[in-house]
Amino acid sequence: MSFVTTSEGNTLYYEHHRPEGEAKTPVLVSCAFCTTHENWRGQVAALVGAGHPVVLWDQRGHGDSPAPENGPKWSLENVMTDLSAVADATTPDAPFVAMGHSFGGLASLHFAARFPERVAALVLVGSGPGFKNPEAARGWAAQVERTATFLETRGFDDFVNGRAGVTCIGSKPELPAARAAAKAILAQSVPGIARFGREISATIPPVIDQLADIAVPALVLVGEDDAPYRRAGEVMSAKLPNARHVVVPGAGHIVNIEQPEAFEREVLGFLSELENT
Repeated sequence: MSFVTTSEGNTLYYEHHRPEGEAKTPVLVSCAFCTTHENWRGQVAALVGAGHPVVLWDQRGHGDSPAPENGPKWSLENVMTDLSAVADATTPDAPFVAMGHSFGGLASLHFAARFPERVAALVLVGSGPGFKNPEAARGWAAQVERTATFLETRGFDDFVNGRAGVTCIGSKPELPAARAAAKAILAQSVPGIARFGREISATIPPVIDQLADIAVPALVLVGEDDAPYRRAGEVMSAKLPNARHVVVPGAGHIVNIEQPEAFEREVLGFLSELENT
């Protein structure tokens, strides 16, 4: 187990998986709200086997990253500090592929817009550019509040095993990868997740106006059955200058667990093209 201390003094958990021999472009994976690094365990072998170092990490208050106690209200700035700390600890001298799922994709977009020299490419999975429309933004904040309140009153067990399960472990809970992801999610602290939701996920600003300036290659990947993010994927693909849009059949929000072979085929093909340019 590895931890990094950020410039703000908080602790983040990460794993750095390295291939044998000469390494290709590193891949740093940022997870969705309510999920942990364990959601991506199944993709490590394929990516490392193809020569790419892989970094998995937990957002503050998620997984094995404790929630900083007290302190000021959390914001996008804290997310950028956290992501920078993990990147500096694992790949300080080379740009990396920022792979992000859902909230992790939006955070990766913000990071690429702010630190273009650090990002070689983007893989955006079941993600979106945030909500510029005030009414839509209020609707999203209300949804996050419902999630936080549900967790505080009923806990992660009902969350994972109820209707919300498809948003964090996928539509096939019997799969070994889904069971492993569920175990890690159930072990989390509710207060940290609820605070992250209310102060960060619900309030993170949109990045849609900056998409045209993010010129790195981007793979925008979404599950066929992930209706809320199908349109978001189309919008991002249209606005990002160098994007490929892929819809994975038979998958919902948790594409990498529900359809791992199709997911890995698309990502590895994208990374192969990146190495050859």
